[in-house]
Amino acid sequence: MKWFSILTLTLMIMLILSACGANAAPPPTISAVDLQGTVAAVAFTMIAETQAAIPTATPAPTETITNTPAPTTTPVPPPFSDLTLTPATPGNSGGGDECENAVLPHVLEGKTVKLRINNSTKVAVNVSVYLNRTIPPQVCGYRAYTLEPGSALVINDLVEGCFTIWAWNPDPKDYFMVTNGAASCIDSSDPWVFDVSTRDIRQR
Repeated sequence: MKWFSILTLTLMIMLILSACGANAAPPPTISAVDLQGTVAAVAFTMIAETQAAIPTATPAPTETITNTPAPTTTPVPPPFSDLTLTPATPGNSGGGDECENAVLPHVLEGKTVKLRINNSTKVAVNVSVYLNRTIPPQVCGYRAYTLEPGSALVINDLVEGCFTIWAWNPDPKDYFMVTNGAASCIDSSDPWVFDVSTRDIRQR
């Protein structure tokens, strides 16, 4: 449609110029080939200007994806928040139990004891063994373990002292937490065996 209007406009201009100059000297003749080239040049120029005026589509901003490192797994202290554990050492006037979230050192000094903890439940449980040794060398804190269903845990590197054991199922659907109650003071004379059930932890 644009080509037709451009061609019509050009022809009209040529006719008007030729009519106005009828009494004057005869205008120079233009060959059909030259006229066609002129019309084509004008048309291509107008098309190029029209294309240049069209706004270009800008791509939509893309969301930048960042690599966020996954959280690291750190040992979780046992659920002592509702329990008060005070060492039996006299003269402790501190504001709280300093051993509550302390992890026992890898090497302990004193006579070693042998503990066996049996998981008689049908689920894997987290086990926390808390030691409070009030005789020199004094030490207190806990160690954490995972015990598969129906399996047993044997611990040979703890020392004489008073022990409190917790076991809990971390699955919220079947959550339970049990303990052996008051601390069991253990010496090196015998192997000490504790059975974990969904109701309690009993010493054999």
